[in-house]
Amino acid sequence: MKKPLLIFFSLVLLLLAPKTNFAQTILEKETISDLNKTPNYVFGVKDEDGLKSALSVYDTFMENGVDIENFEIVVKGPVVKTMVKGSELEKYFEKYQGKVRGSICSIAMKRLGVSEEKLFSGLDVVETYTIRILQLQALGYNSISY
Repeated sequence: MKKPLLIFFSLVLLLLAPKTNFAQTILEKETISDLNKTPNYVFGVKDEDGLKSALSVYDTFMENGVDIENFEIVVKGPVVKTMVKGSELEKYFEKYQGKVRGSICSIAMKRLGVSEEKLFSGLDVVETYTIRILQLQALGYNSISY
């Protein structure tokens, strides 16, 4: 009788315990060596999931000792509306200030009615999403779009 009760309480404790993410991506040495050959990265994103995914890649690189000279996220689309002062994304982005450049498409800002004054600090307005991505590719940046 004691054993089933012990199992029951153990399961209850597991279910009630705070959820902690212990997952960490460990990169192979060869992958790190390859990535270190071109330490400039640009991510094009259009939504909050893409933004958080790009920042997650930054974290993974840092945790694995990948050399990063420049890491930029160029933003367009609906997420621009949420990149304003006082937003949840402002708090989320704080830890990346001075490490990750956030660039916002001026066309998306106009279409969504977001003025530069509304953006949280640490964001740069660029001519267009596409032109900025192409510019950085021309400079040899590794690029990916979410």
